[in-house]
Amino acid sequence: MSKPAPVGRFVTLEGIDGAGKSSHLEALAAWLRGHGHEVVLTREPGGTALAEALRELVLHQPMDALTEALLVFAARRDHLRALIEPALARGATVLCDRYADATFAYQGAGRGFDRERLAVLERWVQQGREPDLTLWFDVDAATAAARRAAVRAPDRFEGEDLAFFERVRAGYAERAGAAAARFVRLDASHPPAAVWQQIEAAMSARGWW
Repeated sequence: MSKPAPVGRFVTLEGIDGAGKSSHLEALAAWLRGHGHEVVLTREPGGTALAEALRELVLHQPMDALTEALLVFAARRDHLRALIEPALARGATVLCDRYADATFAYQGAGRGFDRERLAVLERWVQQGREPDLTLWFDVDAATAAARRAAVRAPDRFEGEDLAFFERVRAGYAERAGAAAARFVRLDASHPPAAVWQQIEAAMSARGWW
């Protein structure tokens, strides 16, 4: 009898800039590896040479919302084709810092770009590939801004005002409401150790690991 095909898991981390999600990626990867899983760490935009080049344009070059959305989805297409899908096919767990929810939150809610057009691009580019689990690091815009200011100079997005990030946060809430089975909201206003406890509980509750 042939062995069953390996089951890969696709886990995304989402939240506004300064929510703290990126600082937990390595710890989460170590936790999964400790449970015997191959882990692929990646990010969006990015993850491949082409997608990383597009990321630099998106983060640092002026452009309108449509151009921004098209570049993000172009990067995602290459990312899926070259990295995410092959990793999942061999049974790896893919941990991705942002994915499609970020596009709807930032370009959709933040920039005010037409959600219906984004949905068309989502169907076209992703061909049904959605995360198995999304950890949403939720924090208010003012707290996130203070954290960002303490650690780095802003890019095109991080330099936006509080109203922009409140719209982005609302966009995440909208996506979470529409996909409640996939999303887990984490209260990211707490210190890192307390946030990690929420992450570990969310991962353990799935029973996949």
